[in-house]
Amino acid sequence: MDCRGLRRAKDFARVPRSTSRRRAGLGAAVFALAGVVLAAVTLAGCGLGNGPGALFVDPGRYDAYHCNDLAARWKYLLDREKTLRNLMDKASGGSGGSVIGSLAYGVDYDSVLTEKNLVQRQAAEKKCELAPSFQSDQTIR
Repeated sequence: MDCRGLRRAKDFARVPRSTSRRRAGLGAAVFALAGVVLAAVTLAGCGLGNGPGALFVDPGRYDAYHCNDLAARWKYLLDREKTLRNLMDKASGGSGGSVIGSLAYGVDYDSVLTEKNLVQRQAAEKKCELAPSFQSDQTIR
């Protein structure tokens, strides 16, 4: 073997190392950019007047609802909120479960809370009662 052959082998072996370093740097940059975008979207959602779930809920959704429809939707949202809260509490029992629970159910939970605010606002505008007040049709004698 001559010396030129050894140099070529060494130079060839060095190329993948520098390429892998560039790729690692690029991956870290993409990861950092994704984190910045996620933080921006999260903060933008919190800045909205209806709460963080407002990105997923149409604010005019309940404009055409009547009082009975709003009361039925209110009852559904209360049940859904209770179910999601129970699931998040159940997930937080294990190690790292609170993070997994908030990732799995957090978006739905925020959407339900936002919908509850919208239903309350619409019911107040239409002067509707969301919780039925039970009254007897008989007088006390």
